[in-house]
Amino acid sequence: MTRPEGPGRPALLVAGTAAAIAAAPAAILAALAASDAILPQTAGWLALGLAVAGLLAGLVWYRDLERLARALARAEAGRPPEDLPRLPPLRRVAEAADRLASSIRARSQEVDSLSRAAVRIVEGLPDPLIVLDREGRPVTLNAAARECFTPPGAATADLGALLRHPALRAAVDRAAEGGASESVAVTLPVPVERELVVQVIGLDPPLPDGGRILLVLSDRTRERRIEQMRADFIANANHELRTPLASLIGFIETLRGPAADDREAQARFLGIMAEQAQRMSRLIEDMLSLSRIEMSEHTPPKGEADLVALVRRTAEALEPRIAARRMRIELDLAEGVRPIIADSDQLAQVIANLLDNAVKYGRDGGRIGIRLAPTPPAGARPAGIALAVSDDGPGIPRQHIPRLTERFYRVDAARSRAIGGTGLGLAIVKHILNRHRGSLEIASEEGKGSTFTVWLPATAPERG
Repeated sequence: MTRPEGPGRPALLVAGTAAAIAAAPAAILAALAASDAILPQTAGWLALGLAVAGLLAGLVWYRDLERLARALARAEAGRPPEDLPRLPPLRRVAEAADRLASSIRARSQEVDSLSRAAVRIVEGLPDPLIVLDREGRPVTLNAAARECFTPPGAATADLGALLRHPALRAAVDRAAEGGASESVAVTLPVPVERELVVQVIGLDPPLPDGGRILLVLSDRTRERRIEQMRADFIANANHELRTPLASLIGFIETLRGPAADDREAQARFLGIMAEQAQRMSRLIEDMLSLSRIEMSEHTPPKGEADLVALVRRTAEALEPRIAARRMRIELDLAEGVRPIIADSDQLAQVIANLLDNAVKYGRDGGRIGIRLAPTPPAGARPAGIALAVSDDGPGIPRQHIPRLTERFYRVDAARSRAIGGTGLGLAIVKHILNRHRGSLEIASEEGKGSTFTVWLPATAPERG
């Protein structure tokens, strides 16, 4: 940009230029006149001519400098030059400046384009990527990292548990001091246990935004869960299926031997065998369901669930069983319960399991209550939705309550088997709620019934 000119500045510049041009010839003319080499009058006229020529040259020079200044300002602003200087050297300077500015703009646009492309690539990476500064503070997170570490209802990612991990913290400190890249295995126990492998890479030189350390996270939870699922499935199948399978084998041997011609015994044994086969089928179905849920437990759901509709639909499906036990169901569904981000099928399974338990363990002719209502924020817990399923059955002894969500744990094993329980219903509920970052609370008093309360974060789905 050109500096504003004062009212007398152009005249001073022109006069100064004229004086600079005429000073040397005028001095020579004065010396010649003093030595009588030329007449003083001639020297005076020549000096006057030099002064006029100097003024004209100064005016041309000043105007071309002004044109050059304007040309440079237009080049800086990205506009094409106009009214170039008349003097060839200054014209060449103006043209070179325009070419240089065009080249700089083109390179700047190329850099911006590459930068935007790099941001899109980083944002689109499936693995979480985090950039830290020299002190280990987060500078940049890609979309996968924000999704992985942002709690339900929160606006920003929470990296506290990750960055406080001792092994990872030591690796970050070594990378900040110029150490070599290294991989660190990290287990995060909350909110759901995850197995991560973190690649720690030092950035030298640092990024313009101060980024000094790059963390690339690979989630190995699924692979570990698959390995554990295989081991658990074999162990559980071996333990839980052994008894009904032994019963079936025994009855088959009896039917093929002593009871081969006993019609009455055959009918009775076949009924028992059918019950045992159904029990095995339920066990296998529940074990497979639990295994599938555990495999995806570490990944938050992305669908949408309308809890009001799910409660009504599940209650209607159980009406025949409820009527068979002469029970009545009471619904208390609050207004304003909006859809949430959740896996609709899994939440339907939670509601079905809790209602199924209420029907199984409630008393004949009793009451089943279902209450659904929003809950306000409380401490670290954000706003949510509470679903309470209660019955007026015999209740649960206090010492059993902490273990009810363990797989295959039963308060009364004989009664549970008699009414078709597998001991996996509440374990399935617990793992589904873990995936949804929810919780399950159990309250019971012997002789007065039980209440199972599910809490879920009220994270509303985005609308396009």
